[in-house]
Amino acid sequence: MASIIEFRGVAKRYGCTPVFDALELGIEEHAIAAVVGKSGCGKSTLLQMVNGLIVPDKGTVRVFGKPIARTGLARLRRRIGYAVQGIGLFPHMRIERNIGLLGELDGWPRDELASRVEELMSFMGLEADLKQRFAHELSGGEQQRVGICRAMLLAPEILLLDEPFSGIDPVSRQEIHARLLELLARQPTTVLMVTHDMEEAMRLATHLVVLAERGIVQSGTAAQIGNHPANAYVADLFSRQHAP
Repeated sequence: MASIIEFRGVAKRYGCTPVFDALELGIEEHAIAAVVGKSGCGKSTLLQMVNGLIVPDKGTVRVFGKPIARTGLARLRRRIGYAVQGIGLFPHMRIERNIGLLGELDGWPRDELASRVEELMSFMGLEADLKQRFAHELSGGEQQRVGICRAMLLAPEILLLDEPFSGIDPVSRQEIHARLLELLARQPTTVLMVTHDMEEAMRLATHLVVLAERGIVQSGTAAQIGNHPANAYVADLFSRQHAP
């Protein structure tokens, strides 16, 4: 199966600090891929290259079978949902508009947009009366769900998740995971997510990518990597998942 996201010989550095030397990675369509590794190894950098927020110094990032073109970023980003840590909801907008803003900018008919917002809120377990509230009136878990709804509004072909579930309690997080998996089962999307939580990665992902300094140490299914870690670094990451 052809990859929907590809990194070919990608190099990136910040000043004198190299992040990637010659990154090679392919993500297949409808996979849920989790990028894991210690802080500072380039997880968010890798994610942000997919929608053109960060440009590699060398090599090529291909999305939907084509290299990312600087002149076509607006069209590309309409096909990619993006949810980040801290959600980034607009405080002056009610929840209904926070979710539906991209559809509004895209010229959707009002009835169609309202229906899509209601559909997504229902999928993510958000009560309809929350539509008229502001972000500060919602719990952290509710805000995270709103962020997922907004990212999924345009039915993106790729969904990027950058630590979107951090900072919320374990019970709420597990419920959000279950809701997200249900939504993805109904509306299949390729997911590339960054997480520092190995348990979360194991629960959600069909494919794991382990990063260390300058590139990928190992990639594969959780079972493949867990049973045959490439080195002590990978083994340590997996041992933390089972730590008390």
